[in-house]
Amino acid sequence: MGIKLTMRRQVLFFLIFAFSSAGGQVTYSIPEEMSKGSLVGNIAQDLAIEVKRLKSGKARIYTEDNAEYIELNRDRGVLLVKERIDREALCAQTTPCALHLQITLEDPIEFYTVTVEINDINDNAPSFKKEEMKFRISESAVIGAKFVLERAMDLDVGMNGLQSYSLKPTDNFHLKLHSQQDGSKKVEMVLQKHLDREAQDHLSLMLTAVDGGDPQLSGTMRVEISVLDVNDNAPVFTQEIYKVSITETNSPKGTVVATVTASDADQGSNSKVTYSITNTLDNVRKVFKINEENGEISIIESIDFEKSKHFQINLLASDEGGLTDSCKLIVDVQDVNDNEPEINIMSKSNVISEDVQLQTVVTVINSEDIDSGDNGNVNCYINENIPFTLKSSTNNFYSLVTENDLDRERSSEYNITVTCSDEGVPSLSSSVTLTLQISDVNDNAPVFERSSYEAYIVENNTPGLSIFTVKATDADWNQNARVSYILEDSSVNGVPVSSYVSVSADSGVIHAVRSFDFEQIKDFQFLVKAQDGGSPPLSSNVTVKILIQDQNDNPPQVLYPVQTGGSVVAEMVPRSADVGYLVTKVVAVDVDSGQNAWLSYKLQKVTDRALFEVGLQNGEIRTIRQVNDKDAVKQRLTVIVEDNGQPSRSATVIVNVAVADSFPEVLSEFTDLIHDKEYNDNLTFYLVLALAVVSFLFITCVVVIISVKIYRWRQSRILYQSNLPVIPYYPPRYSDTLGTGTLQHVYNYEVCRTTDSRKSDCKFGRAGSQNVLIMDPSSTGTMQRIQSEKSILDEPDSPASYSIPEEMAKGSVVGNIARDLDVDLKRLKSGKARVYTGGGAEYIGLNKEKGVLLVQERIDREALCG
Repeated sequence: MGIKLTMRRQVLFFLIFAFSSAGGQVTYSIPEEMSKGSLVGNIAQDLAIEVKRLKSGKARIYTEDNAEYIELNRDRGVLLVKERIDREALCAQTTPCALHLQITLEDPIEFYTVTVEINDINDNAPSFKKEEMKFRISESAVIGAKFVLERAMDLDVGMNGLQSYSLKPTDNFHLKLHSQQDGSKKVEMVLQKHLDREAQDHLSLMLTAVDGGDPQLSGTMRVEISVLDVNDNAPVFTQEIYKVSITETNSPKGTVVATVTASDADQGSNSKVTYSITNTLDNVRKVFKINEENGEISIIESIDFEKSKHFQINLLASDEGGLTDSCKLIVDVQDVNDNEPEINIMSKSNVISEDVQLQTVVTVINSEDIDSGDNGNVNCYINENIPFTLKSSTNNFYSLVTENDLDRERSSEYNITVTCSDEGVPSLSSSVTLTLQISDVNDNAPVFERSSYEAYIVENNTPGLSIFTVKATDADWNQNARVSYILEDSSVNGVPVSSYVSVSADSGVIHAVRSFDFEQIKDFQFLVKAQDGGSPPLSSNVTVKILIQDQNDNPPQVLYPVQTGGSVVAEMVPRSADVGYLVTKVVAVDVDSGQNAWLSYKLQKVTDRALFEVGLQNGEIRTIRQVNDKDAVKQRLTVIVEDNGQPSRSATVIVNVAVADSFPEVLSEFTDLIHDKEYNDNLTFYLVLALAVVSFLFITCVVVIISVKIYRWRQSRILYQSNLPVIPYYPPRYSDTLGTGTLQHVYNYEVCRTTDSRKSDCKFGRAGSQNVLIMDPSSTGTMQRIQSEKSILDEPDSPASYSIPEEMAKGSVVGNIARDLDVDLKRLKSGKARVYTGGGAEYIGLNKEKGVLLVQERIDREALCG
């Protein structure tokens, strides 16, 4: 019925198409699973139909099976997805998959064909009907045996369909595919390696089917294989070599160190296993035993790491059928940190100079720990905040060197604690304290207490008077700190300063050489040098300023009125003078200073005290009342001028005043004034006499001062030529004889033969020990030569090796160390050459007379190296 209906529809469309006035065809391609409403294509544009025509022609879609997957939007003229399209449900495996649509229009009738191809997407993964397949296969199955596996199914087509298979793991089987006539593939699993039930009684494989989509999808199925047994196995240890570690002190007797296990894959009596130890030549049987039934290995004697570091135990497993297997048990003995590091002082200096160069070697130490691994790794360090550092060298040698500049003035002694700790847990350590004295060098100049000095001295002092003391200190020690004071050469007003002051060389006391006069010199300055007793000496200068203080040693001097002895001068006051009339003014000066020059004026004698007065400060003579006719024409005033010193000094001046209205009246009294001439002459005589006495005293003082100066100068020359006050000056190359030198290097000679060094180190190597040849740097040569020698801290050359058999007789020659190192025999003697052995065992000795190494003790290789 459906076929007939379809045929009728096809005929109908054919007729419609045949008689329609217009027609066309278009094809679209879309992927499956597009969402509802997705655009398929613009049918109006692609068929060149106006949208108005679609509306007026009542355009509609007709499909053969009435499946409404596509709809027409006449308003827009486009085809849209109406329902989700599943290609697999629509076409199954048929390709290509398409929807055939017919679009019809009315008035006039038009017919259009639209084909919508549905493209496959990879939305289906390959799948198996079963989750697993099981097989039972004997371990004796031959290689090449085939086993058919189930095929997978994939609903997608083309590249999205099933493409390949894989089987994992592929140790025993591989996959083989056979193409069949219907296009499918037959899947076979082929045995490629013999099965061993004892090794693996069950195999679990995974068969995977993969399609070709992007991304790829896959499906899996488990293949479970049970392996059937065949009796064909001897006992087998679980390991060929067992390894176990035990600690030396924490494993008492009876401790089970390991359990070995051997299994027999067979059944019955042939699977019962017994264990035994097969060692015969060593002491394993004395230390360990094994339980024959369960394979437990236990300790029967204490273990010491320092004696034996590891054991190898040979074990045998046997079944009752006579089949056997063997293995080894390696027992590594772990070291316990039970030995403290040992510190050996190889060479050291007790005293070094503060001016030593940086990186100067002070002390060389060697540290050893007989433990092993981290327990034997030793790190040495010193206390902080000191100008030294500890440098590591090869072979556990350390050198204590100066890291910063030394300053004895900051610290004259250092207590340096060297601590060596191993890396064990817990860590063990040991320490040693080194006391190092710092000797002084003259590196500090004297320093005055002040940057400059000022001192005061009163004039008219006594020569030789102590003015004050300068003080300088020197931070150095002993002779380098001894300070002497020297007056630097200079001049004051063209005169050497040494004629003014002198300085005591030892105490720094400054003395006045002469008596000072404030009126001649008020201050002066000079330099004092402080010099230490170092070699060469250091010095510093300071400026000293002497301020001379004034004394009241000068009386006032009257400048006006001038006192003359040959004439009479009078001041005239008219009788009509009013009160306060200025008669005259007394002018005086004082060459002193300060209050010693403050002057005051007073009337000492006066003819009429009620008529005149004098100003206390200004010396002005004025009338204090009205002059009348009764006042005498001749008035005589004596004015005394005093300074303010302690005690005060004074001067007297006589002022003659004539009270008259006219000059004739004055002349009538002139004759009386002549009578005073005799008085003035007497005064002049006394003044001349006083001047002569003062001049004589001045000349006498000058002569005395010159004599004293000459006497002191001669005394200073005599003292200079003697040894008493002279500060010793040591030449630049003066060296300290107290043994304060610095140890520059320690000499370590290893036995070696190189082409470019004759001062290489000497080393006798053996397991756990090391021999070092030490030569004393202080025994011969100068310090310069010692510093140029190769030290133990330098990188050693390649050591030469001496090969000797064990059990050599005592005294046997090991090697000619003098010849191989090209060291002179005298050098070996003078250098106090000696052999140092790291482990402490003195197997090798040095004959300095012959320059050879000798066997000192019998050497047992087994005892030495195990």
